[in-house]
Amino acid sequence: MLIWKVSGIIATLIIIISLPVYTLKEIDRQNIAEEAPTVTFVGSETCSQCHRHEYEEWQQSHHAKAMAVASEKTVLGDFNNKTFTSNGIESRFFKKGPDFFVYTRGANGKMAEFEITHAFGWYPLQQYLIPFPGGRMQCLPIAWDDKDKKWFHLYPDLDLNPAEWIYWTNQGQNWNSMCADCHSTALKKNYDPLTDSYDTKWTEINVGCEACHGPGSQHIAWTKIPEIARIEGDDGLVVKTSGINGKQQVELCAPCHSRRSMLGDYTHLQQNLLNTEMPRLLEDGLYHADGQILDEVYVYGSFVQSKMYANNVRCSDCHNAHTLKLQQEGNQLCLQCHQASIYDTKEHHFHKQEGDDGDAIRSSDGKAIFAVGSGAECVQCHMPGRTYMMNDYRPDHSIRIPRPDLSIELGTPNSCNRCHFDKTNEWSAEHTQKWYGSKKKYHYGSTFKAARSGEPLAQKGLIAIVTDNLAPTLVRATALSMLATYQGDETSIVYRQALESDEAILRRTALISLSHFSVDEQMQMAGILLDDPVKGVRIEASRVLTKAPVAKLDKRLQEPFALALEEFKDTLLYLADFADSRINLGALAVYQGEFDEAENHFKQAIAIDRNFYAAHMNLAVLYSGQGKNALAEQQLREALDINADLADVNYSLGLLLSEQKQYGEARKYLAKAAAGMPEHARVHYNLGQLLVFLGQYDDAEVALRRTVEISPENMNYLQVIAQFYYERREYVLARDMAMKMVAVDPNYLMSQQMLQHLNIMLKK
Repeated sequence: MLIWKVSGIIATLIIIISLPVYTLKEIDRQNIAEEAPTVTFVGSETCSQCHRHEYEEWQQSHHAKAMAVASEKTVLGDFNNKTFTSNGIESRFFKKGPDFFVYTRGANGKMAEFEITHAFGWYPLQQYLIPFPGGRMQCLPIAWDDKDKKWFHLYPDLDLNPAEWIYWTNQGQNWNSMCADCHSTALKKNYDPLTDSYDTKWTEINVGCEACHGPGSQHIAWTKIPEIARIEGDDGLVVKTSGINGKQQVELCAPCHSRRSMLGDYTHLQQNLLNTEMPRLLEDGLYHADGQILDEVYVYGSFVQSKMYANNVRCSDCHNAHTLKLQQEGNQLCLQCHQASIYDTKEHHFHKQEGDDGDAIRSSDGKAIFAVGSGAECVQCHMPGRTYMMNDYRPDHSIRIPRPDLSIELGTPNSCNRCHFDKTNEWSAEHTQKWYGSKKKYHYGSTFKAARSGEPLAQKGLIAIVTDNLAPTLVRATALSMLATYQGDETSIVYRQALESDEAILRRTALISLSHFSVDEQMQMAGILLDDPVKGVRIEASRVLTKAPVAKLDKRLQEPFALALEEFKDTLLYLADFADSRINLGALAVYQGEFDEAENHFKQAIAIDRNFYAAHMNLAVLYSGQGKNALAEQQLREALDINADLADVNYSLGLLLSEQKQYGEARKYLAKAAAGMPEHARVHYNLGQLLVFLGQYDDAEVALRRTVEISPENMNYLQVIAQFYYERREYVLARDMAMKMVAVDPNYLMSQQMLQHLNIMLKK
């Protein structure tokens, strides 16, 4: 059997935002469906009968044009027998009567003809959808650039294999799971994991009035009630969009304008965002260490870091809620709140204003061109953006002060060098210091950078961030997640406090990061949150509790555990068109003793994404536990075919081969694992033991000494290397190890006896 543990179910569901805590009396999960009002969607045309002005404004918006059936009115691209070549593939766009077609490379890598049924998006680019079997709609990777009026490829630098997850006919470009819920109203994904098919439905094909305001049937009914009989404050709207604070409005937009994972279809009846979705933390690969945008993260995670958000500024303060256009042009937008005589002056921004002579046009990446004098625009310094999807420029909504000094320290970008790309960060830092002074505030990016690098001193900074109630909640949650790699009493206290926080994101993040506690402690801490009023918290609590048998649970927790675990499984089934959710379902099936079901889920994860090596790993562990070592070995080798340097896979394969007495080959893989995990004591220990068995004593000594360097207080490691030296008759070195054992635990009788014996041997 593989000496490799699956620690509960792999946590892949995305993190959520903070929400207020409610008492248990305020929620009854079993009765929510019965108590929910009966409401239906009526369509934007119905809304237009009373709200004509808002309706006409909405018609100008990208929401109204988010998706449409392909027609002469909706398709912007050139289908006049136009050809486009990328990576040596020539595609042709043409029409047959009123219908739109493309001739391009298909699922098997061969050229084929496909009918385009829907236009997707509007400006600055438009994509096109093609129907496939199983109810699938796939996004063509060749899009129309509506700025420059040309075809372009979204991934021009990737010569993708048709078997890759991100290839356009596969799951990575599937509209049903990747795009649909934000481009249509009241979407029901309707994915069937058993048949791996979709029956996706919507009430409106685009983002209509009810996408934001919720189903309108009760509001329509309210309009028919005589005014004298109406209840004050009750207009029948399911979602309130007026009389709410900034946080509430931002969370209305978050289900689409965030990098997140949905917990189910968005019904508008959920009272807490965490019942709906889980936005991502400020993770490496998505955000720079200081929280600036890196990958495509869709505004929410940036804006909630900002001082604007902290001061109750909301989306509609800058954007017209119906047209989506800016409320004001240029600096006038910011001057709604900020005093012009202070901030809209050369004494503040030190740049030439429009109309001044001599200001150069600058571009940070050759894609975004700024107008003469644009250095005087607030957004250019405080909202530097990035270009996504090749031509879609999006400003960073964290609205931060330019910090070229942090760029020097952390390697992060800054708005100065984005335009002055021919200058150094030092040049920019010198100018900002000259203009604004040398005093710089501490920024959490310094601590995050250190924590990402595993620096021990980062622990204190992370604790300070988590416990700072004035820090942005998403920043605190990110720090809490990073703190999981650090041990100690202070860390344990912080996690216990986070489990009792009023912020749901902190409770959930704490649950995800309890690995440094014993299983019994984890069960105790997670058990309390099985009845949490927020779905995202209680399903994570149920996941934690799968680390131990149900019989070990307090009897009072068994019923809430069963309910929360069923919610968790339902969420995973909703997301079962993603490989990571299939892995979770497989791990859950293993916990429940359903091994055939587990095997099916792991295989489905591989079918969805053959390069997702964790699926191969989990399937190998399952086979190994069943004594099917040949199948386990096959899965591990397939994972290494994906990436030969995967240290944990090399480790598992080395252990398996050793168990099968293929010691020479096992040594190769364990050595590679040790090189890839230099701080993992157990890997060096296993390698050392194998080398001893093979009689390769010099190499064995190096590996075993490395174990005690990493874990100097581990009695098992100390005892093994002491025994190693004793058997080699290197009594001085053996005595050194025995002395260390006594220092670690003076009451451990075996170490005392070993030390006495070695002292006698050395006197002879």
